[in-house]
Amino acid sequence: MSRIGKNPVPVPAGVEVKLTGQTLTAKGKLGHGAITIVDDVSIELKDGALTVAPRTEARRARNMWGTSRALVYNLVHGVSEGFTRNLEINGVGYRAAVQGNDLVLQLGFTNEIKYPIPPGVTMKTEKPTLIAITGADKQQIGQIASEIRAFRPPEPYKGKGVKYANETIIRKEGKKK
Repeated sequence: MSRIGKNPVPVPAGVEVKLTGQTLTAKGKLGHGAITIVDDVSIELKDGALTVAPRTEARRARNMWGTSRALVYNLVHGVSEGFTRNLEINGVGYRAAVQGNDLVLQLGFTNEIKYPIPPGVTMKTEKPTLIAITGADKQQIGQIASEIRAFRPPEPYKGKGVKYANETIIRKEGKKK
């Protein structure tokens, strides 16, 4: 029995949820989204909560039960509250700034890197070394954060580069004389 799958997903006030066949559509203050649930899992709306259950006792149905519940939760939570991923930049002269619809990164290369901000996503730089990526789609936010981190991943000797705010870099010892 899935420990995650058996918990119902509460639908907060201000979120409109519509279930059409296996397609779930949610609309909230931060936008709208839709997901298609696999046929092995059933979903129903009752008492202001979405309940996910496997249709059969097949292995695939049990595997997709918790996964489907997590996707439904991410959809509902995303349109109501949204998701945020924070990045930190470490290094002398490394900085970021939002200019129009682009995130401009200076990461020690000859030219600056211009990363276009996709629609539905907002980026803020409170300080030149902190980037906050916010949006309704958890997968998209994680993908964008990963792409920005890949421009200059943190190195283990001095810790220079772009890292997630909650990431710890295991440091190595330098050369010995």
